[in-house]
Amino acid sequence: MDEVHQPLPEARQPLVSRTLTEWRTLAILGGPILIAQVAQMANGVIDTVMAGHASAEDLAAVGIGSSLWMPVFLFFMGLLGALQPIISGYNGARTTEKIMPATWQGLYIAAAGSVIMILLLTNVHPVLSALNLEANTARISQGYLDAFAWGIPAMLLMMALRGLTDGLGHTRVIMAFSVLGTLINLPLNYMFIYGKFGLPAMGGIGCGWATSISNGIAAIALLVYLNRSTVYRRFHLLADWARPNADGIRYILRLGVPIGFTIFVEASMFSVIALFLAPLGPVIVAGHQIALNVVSLLFMLPLSIGMALTLRVSFLVGARAPDTARLIARSSLILASAVALVFAILLFVFADGIAALYTGDTEVRAVTVTLLVYAAFFQIADVIQVTCISALRGYKDTSVPMFIMLFSFWGVGLPLGWVLTFTDWLLPAMGAAGFWVGLTGGLASASILLGLRLFLFSPDPAK
Repeated sequence: MDEVHQPLPEARQPLVSRTLTEWRTLAILGGPILIAQVAQMANGVIDTVMAGHASAEDLAAVGIGSSLWMPVFLFFMGLLGALQPIISGYNGARTTEKIMPATWQGLYIAAAGSVIMILLLTNVHPVLSALNLEANTARISQGYLDAFAWGIPAMLLMMALRGLTDGLGHTRVIMAFSVLGTLINLPLNYMFIYGKFGLPAMGGIGCGWATSISNGIAAIALLVYLNRSTVYRRFHLLADWARPNADGIRYILRLGVPIGFTIFVEASMFSVIALFLAPLGPVIVAGHQIALNVVSLLFMLPLSIGMALTLRVSFLVGARAPDTARLIARSSLILASAVALVFAILLFVFADGIAALYTGDTEVRAVTVTLLVYAAFFQIADVIQVTCISALRGYKDTSVPMFIMLFSFWGVGLPLGWVLTFTDWLLPAMGAAGFWVGLTGGLASASILLGLRLFLFSPDPAK
């Protein structure tokens, strides 16, 4: 058992000391998760920058292709994310004989998901036609997706195996192999996009091949590590092979589908908002995208804390330490809120400087500065809701939070944002700022409802 995951006797230390000890555990678990998340985000930045230097068409095609595969991948990532609290709970309960059977059921789900993703992404011609793209841009988009599809099995394999490594408290494993994939992706992009070392210049299509190959190498390296590592000698993939089990697969799907759908709903909402803002002109859209990118970068820290919180709560529930699980679930709201407050102050104080890093256009910069002020409030609500929902996932409570998020995003945030942006019904039309106010309102709704769920209606850990 990982030292990080040793539960403390529940009454041996004073409350403040126990809280600080648990926060330290979150930092140890969450630090590598943060690095892994940043490495994965860096791949998108690398693709965007290098495709943009090839041509505007290549940049547009890669952006369109990414917008098509990302929501589907996020759904399966969330679905397979159920493995982490499941395995962490088995680890806490010391029922380690259940870990590899659960891992294998996750691998079967990943295999089925790979088939679905490949079929969807290699047959997007109707979608590209409906977008009325210029012929060459459509050709590059489809070529990018066809090349990218070869790496899908490796991506989902790593997501399934992350359930094993993170669930055992070894979050540095996926961190290492995520960084490896990013380091491989950079030179491969250079070779394939620009045609180096005797290869033809593929432009945006080369991004797809580079991503597939780097994912494949990282996945193979991970498999080799798990096979040879003394740490995983007790959890050998081949020696502990398990047949497909309908009950095991249903259990993962019951927890994972709501997580995947929740992530998909959030991602799709931001896509819909971008479409709604398009008629307001490129300056507004550009400012919105910059503000969204800044918030997304800052969100990596609370998201990593949340993922670590899921692991810790599920472990403690499995270890029959409900008081400590409740302590870390609730005290993490204080920690996350402090982080959000710091970020909000930074956005208020340095909004102009942040906008200047992204653009020299004075009009775009002015829009960005205005939106970053609203983003500061958005950040606070977003951090609180992700902390609450992460704790609930540690309790394996995923269905009700899914409906809460669906109501908050599509029932509160999006309608309120549309009304404030385009109408005078509540206030004079606010433009893009209206959607940020609406988003903040939706996230505030989610924070309150999820907080009530966590504090009052959390499932009994003994069940």
